[in-house]
Amino acid sequence: MSSSNQLPAHANPGLGSQPVRRHHSARYYAHRVRESVATRVSKLVCSIFLFFLLLIGVITFILWLSLRPHRPRFHTHEFSIPAIAQENGFENAQINFNVTARNPNRIIGIFYDSMHVTVSYDDQNVGATSLLFPFYQGPKNTTILASSLSGATLTVNNQRWQEFLADRSQGRVIFKLDVTSRIRFKISSWDSKHHTLHANCPVGVGPDGMILLEYKDKRCPVYFS
Repeated sequence: MSSSNQLPAHANPGLGSQPVRRHHSARYYAHRVRESVATRVSKLVCSIFLFFLLLIGVITFILWLSLRPHRPRFHTHEFSIPAIAQENGFENAQINFNVTARNPNRIIGIFYDSMHVTVSYDDQNVGATSLLFPFYQGPKNTTILASSLSGATLTVNNQRWQEFLADRSQGRVIFKLDVTSRIRFKISSWDSKHHTLHANCPVGVGPDGMILLEYKDKRCPVYFS
């Protein structure tokens, strides 16, 4: 026979296409089982940790919303200078005002340790007075701040009064009522540090010296310094 018809000694034509089966030991399978259990336990621990982390975040956010102090709300309800309707009303000039301070917080109270009201015209002070005594305002409560400026508390000279009358002839006289107060927020037995609150209330009166409708019950901008 020629050499081309001979097969190598190690060749097995009947088994050439069959895969070789590998047999693993019991130790191998035990290792695989332990590895699978460890992976599942790790995933479970991570899931539990992320769940509690999310829960704590939600609770913290809710507490922050409920305990975050909201600044008081001020509204001007009345403001008048009756004497401005008179040409010679300078001698009996008097400013009357009625402003409300509202605590919008649900569980936070407010201590007003001091309060000062200033009325200005054209950025010039025309009257000032201290208002009320230190007081505590409970949650969801409204306090009426009403008073009058006259005599020593009203610093209007004759020249300024003539300016009022000149504006009156144009249909309105614009003033600004500023409320300044030192306040503290109170949550249960905890008191915050002092904050200086400013409420700036623009007000306008007509020729009769009474507040114009567009300024009545208007909310005043509030800021802290």
